[in-house]
Amino acid sequence: MNKGHPATDYVAIGFEKIERDLRFFIECLGEVLNELGLGELASHLPWFGSDPTKFEAAQAPTQLGLVYSIAFQLLNMVEENAAAHVRSLRESEEGVTAERGLWGERFAKLKAEGLQEEVIADTLNRVRVEPVLTAHPTEAKRLAVLDQHRALYALLEGPDRESMPEFELHSLRLKTKAALERLWRTGEILLEKPTLTDERRNVLHYLRDVFPAVLPELDERLDHAWAAAGFSKSRLRDEKKMPKIRFGTWVGGDRDGHPGVTAEVTAETLERLRANALVVLRRHLTTLAEKLSLSEWMQPLPPSLVVAREKLQAALGERARAVLSTNAAEPWRQYVELLIERVPIEITPYQATQLRPGVGSYEYAAELAADLTTLRDGLIEVGARRLADSDVRPVLRAVQVFGFHLAQLDVRQNSVFHAKALSQLMSAAGLDGSQWEDWSETERLRFLERELRSPRPFLHTTASAGPEADTVLGCYRVLAAHIAKYGADGVGALIVSMTRRLSDLLIVYVLAREAGLTRSLPEGLVCVLPVVPLFETLDDLESAPSILGAFLEEPMTRRSLDFLSWNWGREKLPLTQQVMVGYSDSNKDSGIFASQWGLQKAQGRLAQLGRDTGVCIRFFHGRGGTVSRGAGPTHRFLEALPNNSLSGDIRLTEQGETIAQKFGHFTTATYNLELLLAGVTATTIEHDRSVPMTPPLAPALERLSRSSQQAYRRLLDTEDFLTFYRQATPIDALEHSRIGSRPSRRTGKPSLADLRAIPWVFSWSQARFYVPGWFGAGSGLKQLTESELGEIRDQVRTWPFLHYVLTNIESSIASTDLELMHAYAGLVEDEALRERFMKIIVDEWHLTREMLEKLRGAPMAERRPRMLRTLQRRAEALRVLHLQEIHLLKKWRGLKAAGDEAAAEKMLPDLLLSINAIASGLRTTG
Repeated sequence: MNKGHPATDYVAIGFEKIERDLRFFIECLGEVLNELGLGELASHLPWFGSDPTKFEAAQAPTQLGLVYSIAFQLLNMVEENAAAHVRSLRESEEGVTAERGLWGERFAKLKAEGLQEEVIADTLNRVRVEPVLTAHPTEAKRLAVLDQHRALYALLEGPDRESMPEFELHSLRLKTKAALERLWRTGEILLEKPTLTDERRNVLHYLRDVFPAVLPELDERLDHAWAAAGFSKSRLRDEKKMPKIRFGTWVGGDRDGHPGVTAEVTAETLERLRANALVVLRRHLTTLAEKLSLSEWMQPLPPSLVVAREKLQAALGERARAVLSTNAAEPWRQYVELLIERVPIEITPYQATQLRPGVGSYEYAAELAADLTTLRDGLIEVGARRLADSDVRPVLRAVQVFGFHLAQLDVRQNSVFHAKALSQLMSAAGLDGSQWEDWSETERLRFLERELRSPRPFLHTTASAGPEADTVLGCYRVLAAHIAKYGADGVGALIVSMTRRLSDLLIVYVLAREAGLTRSLPEGLVCVLPVVPLFETLDDLESAPSILGAFLEEPMTRRSLDFLSWNWGREKLPLTQQVMVGYSDSNKDSGIFASQWGLQKAQGRLAQLGRDTGVCIRFFHGRGGTVSRGAGPTHRFLEALPNNSLSGDIRLTEQGETIAQKFGHFTTATYNLELLLAGVTATTIEHDRSVPMTPPLAPALERLSRSSQQAYRRLLDTEDFLTFYRQATPIDALEHSRIGSRPSRRTGKPSLADLRAIPWVFSWSQARFYVPGWFGAGSGLKQLTESELGEIRDQVRTWPFLHYVLTNIESSIASTDLELMHAYAGLVEDEALRERFMKIIVDEWHLTREMLEKLRGAPMAERRPRMLRTLQRRAEALRVLHLQEIHLLKKWRGLKAAGDEAAAEKMLPDLLLSINAIASGLRTTG
């Protein structure tokens, strides 16, 4: 920025852009509705000229929910685009270090702290980041609608309308209106539950079309920031020295409570992932061939590349003839075209894909990487280093990131399901497994350890043992067959949800042995896939270190970790045990603060266990889309991790609607992935430099956690709570919704314990209570002494964990709406019951807000005006939708109570549309 010039007000610029773009979109939508003869709906459009108070909810137009849902989606787009615009403007005016949390700012800060270039480069080399895309039922929008949103965002991203010639502005308006009409006619809600195929198609869009396109931009931004920091460019020239990013997915592998995820679905998913990975690499190679139109006259192939081309010809045999018959004067292009011919996939004229193994085809991605490395070295040999770096390096990077598998597919199953499978196997083998659940842990371990000393399975592969056993073994045999055919790169981990004891993990080893997922080495049996505990509830998190410690002492575990550390023969990695920690169930059971503190303690103890045992702990964070399920700004989340718990290696789930929010568009996806990579690098360096220690505030936070948990449990355990909850929130309507292929309950029991955390959070958000995101925190803080509160006040800015948790709780408090809470509570039929619970909830809300303001020293309105302004823009329009939803809920429940199921079913789409519109306005479901 030039000296003497006033500072740019980026906040004002962002809000002005939001206002301009939103007005343009809403005007276009209004014109579309009027031209379609829907003038009444157009008159109810929010924000510009509409009066939401001029009609009662009962008289609201039937399609009002759809209009508002689209309007909120447009608002979400313009806010996202404005944020990207402001980031770009700030970087262009203030330089690469201007944006908090990105590479430029991180490198500048590390350099200012005295970190040497070598240390930072070494850390980059060991960073392994893996976002894992899941399809929990939190995405309330149809996949076709998401496609239309992408088209609209592309129009929004174009040149600024203020500087457009008249004819271009006219053309843009016509295109925008066409896209909006298409969106209107597509409809918004899911009339049928999405299938696993639908969910897989959506995830494949990001894995195939978004992330490969973003990767070169990510690397270029890293290179630019590295050079801007004054570091040597040569250090990052080798793609093997770059931070490693991989992608994972649960779609087609997560069978915890999902009967639709069969062995056949898993097999098909693995094939689809492989086919799409090959499509991605073929695209990259085709582009590379077009770029390398280098003339033989200007630079003949060096001898090393001549030899390599001859080997390719020999491998392909007759298939090489057609390639070499064209472009004879362009041997560099021919070399790449020979590589394309070796990629084992065929793309038809209609863009269909078919796996094509054959003579000379690559079996493994490492073979393609070796041939590309030879090409790069050849270019360097003839002096074309710039082309080696700009053209070949991105393709090598794509091979490194996506391989022939695109993403690793995890398989998750519940520990109870595994126990039933083992019991059936034992009985089928002539052993009495019917009483397995009654066995003591000592008896179970004695049996399992004896079994694991033997490589022989219980049964012949064709024998059936029972439904659970057949389901687990069918899935594992699919994995074994895939590994035998293609290698293990495409298969992730065997994740055991609700891990409660050591035997829950050893059972998986026995089941793996049964299905061919083990190998017999001279030292003993090893499992060829990682077995990963998932600790979810607060009790499980408390027990996690003792369970994992015992697991790491098992001989088979140590052998398996050593086997897996060789990365299937390519490179030796440190012994690494993956551990998944869940944010949802601990919160659902114990409340926000107890959950967060429990996770903090468990991770610290698990990381220490790893150091004590010489095993690197790779944490897999099962974060959801809301504060109560682990969400929050990425850089803040990473900074809040316990000291010495991050060693550069991390996995995180990206769930439901957060996938579209974070990665739906090129600029947003680039930003969020850079935040993640830069944040992991900087936090790893910080953890490397720090000493493990118990925070001085630990005793106070222990009391705060315990008191907040007690207050939260008192609410849930109060007599008739379930009645209040089911009537004051739209949970019953959500259970009829079509927003995900999984059931909302694990086993179908009508209990709070059986309800998944996602619909639990979704229902409270819809009714604007947000109970899981704040309840109990006020009571916990109230129990602390003035001295303890003073210590917290002093450290809330300096201790990232404390700042992160309290800021997230405050955001949840800000998102609640007392007036709407009372309106939804009006649905509770028993007045005394209603008043009793509302008093508990409202009193705790006031207390929590009061205690937070006491800690912060000023009202939220003074400290976070931008957040409140964003919420206020949505408030009036949301109020219209909430009141309509309450009216629809009351009517729908009345029909069901009267036994008129047909009429209730008929009005369900309107109710679901209202739910969907509110989710769009809140930008969250579960």
